[in-house]
Amino acid sequence: MNQGKSIFSQIMDFLPKHKFRQCVNRYGGNYRVRSFTCFDQFMCMAFAQLTYRESLRDIECCLRAMREKLYHIGIRGKVSRSTIAYANENRDWRIYCDFAQILIHQARKLYANDDFGLQLQETVYALDATIIDLCLSLFPWARYRKTTGAIKLHALLDLKGNIPSFIAITKGKVHEVNILDELIPEAGAIYIMDRGYFDFQRLYILHQCSSFFVVRAKASASLQRLYSMPVDKSCGLKCDQIVLPAAFYARKNYSDKLRRVVFVDEDKDIRLNLLTNQMRLPALTIAELYRCRWQVELFFKWIKQHLRIKAFYGTSENAVKTQIWIAISMYVLVAIIKKQLKLDLSLYTILQIFSITLFEKMPILQALTETDYKNKITSRHIQLNLFES
Repeated sequence: MNQGKSIFSQIMDFLPKHKFRQCVNRYGGNYRVRSFTCFDQFMCMAFAQLTYRESLRDIECCLRAMREKLYHIGIRGKVSRSTIAYANENRDWRIYCDFAQILIHQARKLYANDDFGLQLQETVYALDATIIDLCLSLFPWARYRKTTGAIKLHALLDLKGNIPSFIAITKGKVHEVNILDELIPEAGAIYIMDRGYFDFQRLYILHQCSSFFVVRAKASASLQRLYSMPVDKSCGLKCDQIVLPAAFYARKNYSDKLRRVVFVDEDKDIRLNLLTNQMRLPALTIAELYRCRWQVELFFKWIKQHLRIKAFYGTSENAVKTQIWIAISMYVLVAIIKKQLKLDLSLYTILQIFSITLFEKMPILQALTETDYKNKITSRHIQLNLFES
């Protein structure tokens, strides 16, 4: 007898399924598909992400062991590794890219009022990229160096909730700074970037769009100091200056004034030479903003450790991108569940609980609620007293 929905089914209930169907129809994902639809594919890949499956054979084995429960969780088609492999190779990865963007938009609304440590009204983004290594013999399309293959994952992280607002997957050879050409600058927002994004021409485009940036300057950057402002050197600040690019082409590409803030962390022996077009915030806040850039590094580390984006179920470019976008969708979906259910648990803890309770039939809130289990001691003996005289 069916006593209720499984945890997996309840997780999928948080998905806007009508939006998913719109994404599928946009690219004709179910054209001439009889049994294993795009949603079946998404469900199988989501199961693999939530339970840390190692291979297509692993996915097939586990789902077939639960074949009597698959219909009730929404998987209508027959599950086999060849069917999943064919779908990953041939179904357009943009279906899952567009759907991930829908979930990201939903999550950002939920986390819009969160605080990331600095009391700022502006939206603050951290931009960075990470390398995902691939075997060149299996992924010849992803050539990175002479003997190695790789792809690069670029992310623009909204620090309110650590939700990625923009993600791009490129070949490993694509330099980080080129992603600035794809961004649509948001007026009033602050973009925090490392030295890889130091380019006067692209930074000036951000400035013209009324966006702010905080970027770590390269050691070779030549700057002309106009005047300095007083700073409290006891807190690590060394200087707060208004500068202009000194080189001819640099000044041609960025003709306006810039602000240079130099901060030294003596404990970690780090010297930060920061450039920004934000003239109103205190110099110490500029340094603290750059420290917050570390959140995007933690985001990359987290998804590499807890989602399946380092070992892939297919070798084609379409299969790799499909798997990464579904993994990102699951990350965002867990963040949505955490916020809507008002949970104090970390995303890691929620994923660990999901991994062993997916087919349990209980309310999802009950599974995610931390409870201290205590042995109940009764006044009467439940067992027989064998030593009674």
